[in-house]
Amino acid sequence: MSRLQAYWLDDAAMPMVEVSDPGMIASTLATIGVRFEQWPARPLPADAGPEAVLQAFAPEVERLKTENGYQAVDVMRVQPDHPDREALRTKFLSEHRHSEDEVRFFVEGEGLFTLREDDRVYAVLCTAGDLISVPAGMRHWFDMGAAPSFTVIRLYIDPAGWVANYTGDTIADRFPRHEREAA
Repeated sequence: MSRLQAYWLDDAAMPMVEVSDPGMIASTLATIGVRFEQWPARPLPADAGPEAVLQAFAPEVERLKTENGYQAVDVMRVQPDHPDREALRTKFLSEHRHSEDEVRFFVEGEGLFTLREDDRVYAVLCTAGDLISVPAGMRHWFDMGAAPSFTVIRLYIDPAGWVANYTGDTIADRFPRHEREAA
């Protein structure tokens, strides 16, 4: 289940807000310029390849491309047995920014986006059916967990714009990491 926890920047121990209602998540994140929405589920075989995934969500992907000028779309799947899972997790755990929006639609699985805006930190657990769009320049980090399991559709204007520009701040070390709930 999707979840938003909001913290004061100087208090990572206790969230000041915790909500699971998608509408409340969307309206709260909209106040900081983050887009959050849910797309209807589509049945896909467990071994669906990137083309099948993109075809299943073609209407939504085309809508985003039209609205925001995205030129490139791909599918990323990471499972607990992925040979580079530890390196991939580590790559995104430090606070960073991008020169363009970071847009992810969770086809399956989950991951934790943590966003920093002014004196607050927003931890957004995205699950299957969730779309999140983190605006260009927003400080954030992503945790896929120690045993990652997700498939996402990623949209870009230019994939080079998605290169992480690390802030050098160790803030991500002070906030909760993603621990997958037992199925």
